[in-house]
Amino acid sequence: MRMQVIAARTPEWSAVVRRVSELIDDSAFRSLKRSARTVAGFAVVDGTRVFIKRVDEGPWLKGWISRLRGSRARRVIRGAAMLKLAGFARPEPLAAGEARAIGAIRASYVISEALDDAQIMSAVVLAGGRRNFRMRCAVSKVIAKEIHRLHEAGIYTLDLQETNVMISGGGNADWKIHFVDLEDFRHCDRVSERRRLLNLVHLDRTIGRFLPRTQRLRFLYNYLGARPGRNETRDLLHRYFALRQRAESRARFRHPKTPLVHGPNEATARTCSAQVTDSDGH
Repeated sequence: MRMQVIAARTPEWSAVVRRVSELIDDSAFRSLKRSARTVAGFAVVDGTRVFIKRVDEGPWLKGWISRLRGSRARRVIRGAAMLKLAGFARPEPLAAGEARAIGAIRASYVISEALDDAQIMSAVVLAGGRRNFRMRCAVSKVIAKEIHRLHEAGIYTLDLQETNVMISGGGNADWKIHFVDLEDFRHCDRVSERRRLLNLVHLDRTIGRFLPRTQRLRFLYNYLGARPGRNETRDLLHRYFALRQRAESRARFRHPKTPLVHGPNEATARTCSAQVTDSDGH
């Protein structure tokens, strides 16, 4: 296969992406994920720690389609530029390339900066133990407001889950949110309510492992900002949980043996809504 460099910060990084397979196969490569199609992990290049991700494009037909529609590597570059232009934090791509054979794209490679000072949401929230209620609330509020700002900027993602939201700062510094898995970001003139709710539902299904129901409803209210009226809130929650139930049904069909995160029913939603309203003094 022939490696084609599609982006590089400097000529030196262009040379690095041409030998990226050697870095992945090196014993010093720290692997975070190895599956049938994806390899991701950390390597050190000339003293700089970087994150490397390789994704196989699949069968030959998909390789041809990817060449026409854009490979994952190209979508990462577009997503990074999109978020940077809108003022959102994300890892800086250093180089990207496509492995091609007989005209089809067989694999995408992306080398980006390593976010050594950032952690995924669960690691930050649980760092002080499950009883650190104040920190969990603070982190949850910051993320909710950043996702709302993302949607207001006309940007959404096809894969919003807690492992794709990294957090740095805290303590004496403000929390900072970094978005990763940049190939899944999309831009439109206006993010519809359904796309907004789908993003929140997908995130809720992963943060439910470490945030209780009340805090997850509070997360939704933090996202909304100004509290809607009672009837509007009830209708919104109805649509929200309907989307969540459909997402769980699809997940149950695709992964029948995977236990699902328990989602609050409408009675729980009404109880949590009342608790949040009381705590806010409204």
